Amino acid sequence: MSNFLLVSLRSGELADQIAAAELRDFLRATRLDPEELTHVNISDVDISAGDLGEYDGVMVGGSSLNITNRHWDEWQLHVHAELARICAVGVPVFLVCYGASWLTHINGGQIGPTYAEGSGRTVIELTEEGHRDPLCVDMPEMFTSLTGHTESVEKPGKGITVLATGPSCPVQFFRSGEQVWATQFHADMDAEAMKDRMDFYYDYGYFSPDDYHAIVASLPSVDTVWSNRLLKNFVDYCGQPLQTV
Repeated sequence: MSNFLLVSLRSGELADQIAAAELRDFLRATRLDPEELTHVNISDVDISAGDLGEYDGVMVGGSSLNITNRHWDEWQLHVHAELARICAVGVPVFLVCYGASWLTHINGGQIGPTYAEGSGRTVIELTEEGHRDPLCVDMPEMFTSLTGHTESVEKPGKGITVLATGPSCPVQFFRSGEQVWATQFHADMDAEAMKDRMDFYYDYGYFSPDDYHAIVASLPSVDTVWSNRLLKNFVDYCGQPLQTV
């Protein structure tokens, strides 16, 4: 039986609800059974991801945190320490959205608001390196996904291989080293998941409230099959003998 860990990075009054929704999203996208996916929400400084050596792979969901925050509080510093520990343990790791910013930052890259994307559809285009990556086997050259972020990668850091770009955000998917991947877009989401997340973060600046109904109406038309496939491919990759890329 597969044994994976999902780490959520959600705090505040709605933390439990958001983390539960995130778990549902990852279960759907990966097609793992509930007993195959352990879930931990690092909602405060007293919570850890725990012992990581027993897992086939680790996935990390998004967060309302920003690298570009002028001040990092104790919880954000704790989150960063846990992410560093997760990525150093030697098991494959897949990070979504905020993890792309964090991973770029610790590798000396640059994060900023230039390529922010509002909630909704985005286009993903594989690079030449992307076509060679084990998670992109049989993936089309171009596909769509759902996204929403106020900061993104402006300059990749050392040891980062860009696997996918896009017309509205030039770094959409990358690998750090050999077994740590990160997407700027939400590989975990479909239309229902995006609406739920918009409801949770209605006033966080990911979209204008005036545009809420139009965005929600557009979501079912966005094909997320291939975007979600990346997470399924990650799960399949973790079940194979150790590979190098």
